[in-house]
Order: sequence, then C-alpha cells, then structure tokens
Amino acid sequence: MSAAATAPAPLVGRADELARLVAATGLGPPARSGLVLVSGDAGIGKSRLLDALGEQATARGWRVAVGHCLDLGGSPLPYLPFSEIAGRLQATRPEVMQALVHRWPAAARLLPGAALGAEPAGEPLDRGAFFAALHAVLSELGRAGPLLVVIEDLHWADRSTSDLLSYLFSRGFAEPVSVVASYRSDDLHRRHPLRTVAAQWSRLPGVARVELGPLSDAAVRDLVQRLHPDPLAAAEIRTVVERAEGNAFFTEELVAAVGSTVVPRDLAGLLLLRLDSLDVESQLVVRAAAAGGRQVRDDVLAAVAGLGPEAFEAAVRSAVELNVLVADVDGYRFRHSLLAEAVYEDLLPGERRRLHAAFVRALTTLGNGGAADLARHAVAAGEHATAVRAGDRAGDEALAAGGPDEAARHFAQALDLHPGWGAPDVPDLVRLTEKAAAAAAAAGHVLRAGSVVAEQLARLPADAPAEDRARLLVARTEAGLLSESSTDVVALAREAVSLVPAEPPTALRNRAVAVLATALASVRQDEEALRWAEEGLATPPELRVGEVTTLLQTVLARVTERGGDPAASERMLRRALEEGPDDLARLRVRYQLGWVELEGGQLEQALTTFRQAARRSAELGRPYAPTGADSRVLAGLVAYQLGRWDLAEELSEPGAGQPPPLAAAGLAAVALAVRAGRGRTAGWPELMARVRPQWTTDGMVAVHSTAAAIDLHGDAGHVDAALAVYDELVACITTVWGTRDFQGQIRLAGLLLGQLAAHATGADPERRPALLERADALVDAARRARAMGRRPEPGLESQAWLARVHAERLRLQQAAGEPVDPAEVERAWAAAVTAVERYGQPFELARSRTRWAAALKRLGHGREAADVARLAQETAEALGAAPLLAELRPLVGRRGAPEVLTPREAEVLALVAEGLSNREVGERLVVSTKTVSVHVSNILAKLAVRSRTEAVAVARRRGLLA
Repeated sequence: MSAAATAPAPLVGRADELARLVAATGLGPPARSGLVLVSGDAGIGKSRLLDALGEQATARGWRVAVGHCLDLGGSPLPYLPFSEIAGRLQATRPEVMQALVHRWPAAARLLPGAALGAEPAGEPLDRGAFFAALHAVLSELGRAGPLLVVIEDLHWADRSTSDLLSYLFSRGFAEPVSVVASYRSDDLHRRHPLRTVAAQWSRLPGVARVELGPLSDAAVRDLVQRLHPDPLAAAEIRTVVERAEGNAFFTEELVAAVGSTVVPRDLAGLLLLRLDSLDVESQLVVRAAAAGGRQVRDDVLAAVAGLGPEAFEAAVRSAVELNVLVADVDGYRFRHSLLAEAVYEDLLPGERRRLHAAFVRALTTLGNGGAADLARHAVAAGEHATAVRAGDRAGDEALAAGGPDEAARHFAQALDLHPGWGAPDVPDLVRLTEKAAAAAAAAGHVLRAGSVVAEQLARLPADAPAEDRARLLVARTEAGLLSESSTDVVALAREAVSLVPAEPPTALRNRAVAVLATALASVRQDEEALRWAEEGLATPPELRVGEVTTLLQTVLARVTERGGDPAASERMLRRALEEGPDDLARLRVRYQLGWVELEGGQLEQALTTFRQAARRSAELGRPYAPTGADSRVLAGLVAYQLGRWDLAEELSEPGAGQPPPLAAAGLAAVALAVRAGRGRTAGWPELMARVRPQWTTDGMVAVHSTAAAIDLHGDAGHVDAALAVYDELVACITTVWGTRDFQGQIRLAGLLLGQLAAHATGADPERRPALLERADALVDAARRARAMGRRPEPGLESQAWLARVHAERLRLQQAAGEPVDPAEVERAWAAAVTAVERYGQPFELARSRTRWAAALKRLGHGREAADVARLAQETAEALGAAPLLAELRPLVGRRGAPEVLTPREAEVLALVAEGLSNREVGERLVVSTKTVSVHVSNILAKLAVRSRTEAVAVARRRGLLA
C-alpha cells in the first residue's frame, strides 16, 4: 500500500522523536493501536520523520498507507487523503478493495471518480454511515495484519477530512490500526479552522502528540556534512547552522547554495508566499520590520511604519496571527531569520534606504536604543557622521559587555567611515584608532591590531601634532609586542619617546617610556630596559595611568629573573599583583608570574597560575586576548608535561565562540602534543595545517607543534619527514628572530636524536654515516642554544634535555653499529633519568627509563632492567602512551587483554570521549537516548568505573580508544 520509494533525505537529530513515535503508534512487538498528532514548522522534518516511521513499521511487518492533503485554494476535494489511500489499494490489491466495498458499499465513495463532492440524486450522503463504514474497513484491514495510516499536511485539510479524523480519533481501534496525522504548526494562525480542532484532538485520552522543535546545532552540522560530503570550511558550516536555525529544509537549501550570502531564489519564493495573505498595511509593517533586523521595538516600528495607532495595531496583529512576526517582550521578531532576509532582499534600493533613514530618526528621537542598531541603520542610510559617532559608542558598549570581537568590528567600521584628521562632529581619529587596535588585540587578532594603527600612521598628515604621532607610535609598539613579527618595536618606541618632552612630566610620556622599556626587554637589552623602567617608576603615581605602573613593574621582574634571581622576581610580581589598578593589569602580572614559576621548575604552581589567568580572562569577556589565550595554551602544555593529559586535552578544546587563528593554533599545538604521546594519528595533519600558518607569529606555538610532529612522523617510520619539519622550523625561526639558535632547540634535538636512533637499527648501512653527521649537527645546535640561555645556569628543563641529548647521541651511535662502550651508554641514561626526575615530567621520565632499561638489559642487568621498565610501563599505561608501550613490549612483554567492548559500545564510547551528551550520541547514531544510556551503563560495568570521564580515561590507557 506504500507509494513508490524515493531516495530519502538523511534522518538526523530525530532519534528521540522517532523512538516516541514508534512507541506511541504501537509498532511493538506486540502490535497494538495508536493515535498520534505530529506538528512542527514547515521544513522542520515532519515528512522525513514519518518516512522513517514507515520504514520501521514495514520492517516489523506492518502495512503502511499514506495520504496527503493538498493546497487546492478555495475548492478542496473532500476526504482527499483517504481517497488517495483507497485509490492506491484499488490499484495494487483490487480484489481486497472489491471485497471491502462489497461488504461496506459506502466505502466506494472513496474511490477516484466517485464525485465525493456531490450527492447523487436519491442517494444523499449519510456521513454517520460513511464514517462507520470507513472505520470498519480500516478495522478489517487491521485484522488481516497491522496497519499504519499516515495523513500528511492537515493544515490543508478540508472540513470533511477533519470531521472524519475526529470520528476515528474518538472511536479508536481495537485492532492493530494506528493513525498518524501531521500538520504545520506555523500555518495555524488564530482564524485557521484546524486550530480549534487540533486542540480538541489533543485533549482526547487516546491521542498522543509529538511536536518537532528545531534541530540542535550539532544535528545541523551533522546534516550539513551528510549533504555535502566534500569538507566545508568551518566558517561556512557555522553560517549554515546560524541561518538555518534548526530547520532541515532550510539547511538543505542553504547547503545547495553554500557560499552565497543571499537567500536561495527558490527558498526566498517559498518564504515570501506567506506575505501574500497579508493586507497592504500589514505588508508595509513587515517590510519595515525586515529593515529593522531580526527584532525591533514596538515604538520604533510604529514610528518607522508611519501608520496611525489603530492602523498599526491592526497591521501588526495580522502579521503576528499569520505567524510572520512573533510578539516578543516589548517588540517583534520574525518567526524565522531567513524570512526576514528574504523580505529584506525583496526591498527596492530606494525603499531600503528610506526605511533605514526612518530608523535613524526614530532611534535618535525615541532614545533607549542600542548604539549598534543606530550605527547599522546610519550606514545603510548613508549618514556617515552619525554612523561614526554611533559606531564609537557601540564599540564602547560591546567592550563593557565583554564582546571584544563585536567592539573591534564597530571601531573598524567607524574608522572606515571617518572623514579624516581634524573633522568636526566626529570622535578624535587617534583615540578611535587606539580603541580599534586595543579591541582587535583583546579579541585575539594581534596582527590586525598592528595593521589598524600602521594604516593610520601612513595617513597621518605631515603637519599633524607630534602628540598624535606619539600616541599612534605607542599603540603600534603595543600591538607589535603581541606577536613575533618583523616589526622593529624598539625603533617605534624610541621615536615615540623622542616626540614627547620629559618636562613637564605627562601621562603620555610615561606610557611611551613604559612601552620602550617593555620593547627593550623583549629583545634582551636588559640594562637599558632597566634604566627606562626606573625612570618611569620615579615619576608621580598620578601620571602613571592605567597599566603603566604594572607594565614597568613587570619589566623589572623580567630583567631580575633573567639576571639569575627568580625568587626576587617572583616577590616583585606578587607585590604587583596586589597593587594592580584593575583586572587587566593584574592579568598581565599573573601571566608573567606563571612564566617565572615555569622557568623555575614549579610546574604545579605554574599550572595553577596559568589556569587562573585563563579563567579570569574568560570571565572578563576576553578569552582569546593574547594574555588569556597564551595562559590557556601554556596551562595545557604544562598539564601535558605533568602527565595530566586528559586535562591538557580539555584545555585544548576551544571555549565559547570561535577562536581567532593564532589562539586556535596554540590550542591545536596542545592537542598535537597529546596525540603524539598517545599515538593517535587520525586527523593530525589537519591540525598541523591549522598551526603552520601561525609559526611566523608565535614561536612558542611553532616549537611545540614541531616537537609533536617529530614524534608523530618518527613513530610512523617517516624519519625524513621528521627531519624536514625540524629544518622548516629552524628556517622559519631564523627569518623571524634573526637567529638560528633558540632554547627550544635543546628539546627538539633530543626528540629528533631519539627518532634517528630508533630508525638507525633498520636503516640501510650506507645511510648510517649521514644519520650520524646529522646527529652531530643537532648536538651542536643544542650546545649553542645552551650557551645563549638567559640565565647563568640552565634551568631544570634545559638540564634534563641536555642530558637526553647526550644519551640519545650515544644510543644512536650504538644503533648505527659504531664503537661505543655499553657502560657509557647506561651511565648516560641513568644521568638522563636523574635529570628528568628533578624536572618532574612523567612521560619523558618514562621514556628515559625505557631507554635506560634497554641499556641495562644490553649490559646483562636483566632484573634491574625489568624493575626500571615496569616503572615506565605503569606511567605509560596511566597516560595511554601507546607508542611508548610498544617500545616497552620487548622489555616487559604483553599483559592480558582487557575485556572487549562490543562495536556499538566502542562507537558510543568514542562519541562520549568527544564530550557529547547521551542525547547527542543518540542523534549521531540515530538511536534513542535510553538506548545510549544502556550502552553507557554496560561500558561502565565492563571497565569497572563510576563515571563517563573515568571510562574514557581507562579506555585510553587500555588502548580501547584511538
């Protein structure tokens, strides 16, 4: 009885609703009767859900009969969906239909051609008998086998069809006959005939309701990926998700037109059909609302529409009743943003400009409106001076609300529209530039911050006041200090200081001095940095505005720490933390304090400090400002070093909002480190591709991502690729820093030497000399990096890696078949283990112990080797370090295999590890939330754990998760 099948769109995000429908319709087993109403907006996915229900019913031995109501204007055909069902039965099973009509002749009226709209002479339609006959027919079909009747699009149903359904819903069925009827809830305006009827049906005791709301963002993303198998950019997916607002049909249309900023033509046409039923004044109000944006205040819309009070009320009520607009607190919004877009795009150019000008007048006159709205309307109306003033205020409001991204956009737009230097009736251009740069930096766009100021510096008139140039130079230096670009920050700061006389003392002079001291410290010109910092601190406190005092104190602390007195540096910073004038100043101090603790080997304390800084930055609405983002990245890296890899992965996940490229690269570097340690190779090249473009901006990100890439390449047997990524990094750092030697080379040399040693055993003998020659170059690089260290004695981390470099060089020599005393190799690894123990990095300690155990075993010290290897194995298992466990296997053997999860349990656990809730896992796997809950309970029992988080950790340790 089903219609010919067509390739269905994928069912995504409706596992719970499908499970409810299956239960409510009584599909069983055992089969029973069920009556269900399904409602939801147009395009939300009702038809696809009912298709899936039909598939489930067919698979369980039910017959499925589907009928549709059609929009036939003012001449609807009575009982059309039931006539469709009868016609299909007549075409496919004529003998069954003939037998039913013979027993209940009134049912013949359903067959096509029976002219149900008319009453044959002498045979008036007895509706009671007709309804009873149809009920009897369905019951008889149900006795022959379970039957599911699906009636779609009841919002177009004629009165007769509604009455027939009322009869069926009221009587119900003793046989396994289920009826499911669907309608568009957004079409049921106040005067719609089905509105009252549907409410009556809902109150019937045997009728269940399933209302489809919007799909979750995760489900829409999944749908996008299924509809567009070729990967889309994250920004494109995000745009589709935002515009579709959980509507499956809109998602399909937007995916088909991906890349376009306008509503697809066919979709726009469908959306605009809804306006055809509005009167002229209501259409005017709707067009005005579209120019106003997604939401508009009642008084503002009334002023823009220009209708009298009564006419406006009537017009807006009509738009609300027809579900075009929705009343919301003190104004109105469109039921769907795409409808607003379609209406706006349908406006004529002149009409659009006039409406925006009317909004400018209304917002200015009425007040109490946001500056952002005023700026947007002023831009669209061509009123640029108003747009600049409003944009400046909007930027201030966004910053105060913790929205640096929005603030940066407002300030940038105001700058673009600014008439130029000295123009009246608009904000000062220098101050606006300072704000724009600061907001861009606070949002994490450090290169954009520099380019904003550089552009205005280039446009500065030759006769501009020296103070204006000095302020811009200071802002340009501040932006340059946030990245490792080629900008000569010292030269910029020196010029700024030269433009502001020392006498009389001024706040601008102090700010310029503080920035110069910071710039000098950044290039290790510590003596001069100290002199300028002391000069700045000698001026009256009232002239050290904002962060100036904190900046100067931080410079003193940095120079002191580099001079070999980290304890004094820490005391200075803690005092500055207490005296900081505001949260942002204290944030800068806390970040520097974390660095001092890290350099001193206080890893636990550094982790706490960096996490506090990252958390506070997020609380201030600036999660990706350089200090906040760097603190989060450093917290992740320190957590990795401490062996708290689950925490490191947690910290590597972006928080709220999309991180800017530099912050995203830093977080990806943390994720790469954990992936390398655990041997999780899936998708790592994509992560590296996200990081690589930022190497020239952030050397720390470059070094740490390279360290991970060396192990990921090397563990896969691609030692040439490991060498290549190291060479690429050195070339990049040489270009950016002006030197090929840097502290990170000590660690990188140790890692690369370890990979060369592992590769040398099976390498072609003719290649071994080249490997040894390359090893000598790496040792030399590590020694040069040690010599340029910023302290008289290397820190604990450098000491550990220098010991590793020496041990790995001997291990390579041994693996390459060169003469070397095995006892010397063993002593080198014993020393390396001691050095790493002092620093306190569990993973590298386990790796060093593994190689020490191998050296002990080669000397014949089997028992001692086994003891050392077991210590390494405990750590490797706790971390889930699969490559290290593989290296340990020849030393300790293989332990018994853990209890195996079923394939479905493994799928569920992998999604749980991604942070998905039970509901989201169910949507992804198209099963109910209850089913997922059962799987999770089984997983917890098999792994003998109490929580989802613990299950993920244990599974990783046992190698059950990739």
